[in-house]
Amino acid sequence: MADGPSNETPTDAASERMAAIRALAPVFLAVLPFGLVYGAVAVQEGLTVLQALGFSATIFAGASQLAALQLMGIGAPLWSVLLTVFALNFRHVLYSASLSRHLGTFSGPQKALAFFLLVDPLFGAAEARAAKRRLTPAFYLTYGILMYLGWQLATLAGASFGELIEDPEAFGLDFVLPVYFLGLVMGFRKRGLFYPVAGTSLAVSVVVYWLAGPPWHVSFGGLAGIAVAAVIGPQKRADAAIGEDRAGGAA
Repeated sequence: MADGPSNETPTDAASERMAAIRALAPVFLAVLPFGLVYGAVAVQEGLTVLQALGFSATIFAGASQLAALQLMGIGAPLWSVLLTVFALNFRHVLYSASLSRHLGTFSGPQKALAFFLLVDPLFGAAEARAAKRRLTPAFYLTYGILMYLGWQLATLAGASFGELIEDPEAFGLDFVLPVYFLGLVMGFRKRGLFYPVAGTSLAVSVVVYWLAGPPWHVSFGGLAGIAVAAVIGPQKRADAAIGEDRAGGAA
């Protein structure tokens, strides 16, 4: 089980927590406004403040929560809401499969909590951390718990003062979040054969979005990327990464 470089120097839990806080701080700039808008939309769709907060506390997936609210607002059947949430959240199954390689130092309860807290920013931060050193519970859980608490507080604030936000779309989240996620993805661009895998995923997502619409483009795009990575194989990806590193060093 790969837990990171074997020659790393262990760091104490306090420094790991501080590293998590530093990594999380800029992410809050994108996540907290999203939580505020979710809370505002929730009360505008008829949920009470307690219901909006309970939704965030149990599902903890912003895009899925907003999609579910929109479907509930137009009176969509329950099966349609559940299917949409499942399709949007299916990427977390893929995240879990990748992340499980780095949880060798986690206890059973810590692993359970780690998977519950797993969201897009945490996955990106954990994979980036594991590429450089051993991923520790102190780093991961500090990042995840603070992200979780921040999302709940943002939801509470948005739901409590939602009537003051007349037009949630004015916050421009339809622009901010895609840019944020693009930056998250491009953080892995130095990995071997990143562009063929990411390019395939992008192309399939666009085609499925055009043919079937959301949320299926998310799941099928991710599965297409995994299929390409599986066909290429880990050794070819490693060889490509070595070649890219040598080319970069020669430059």
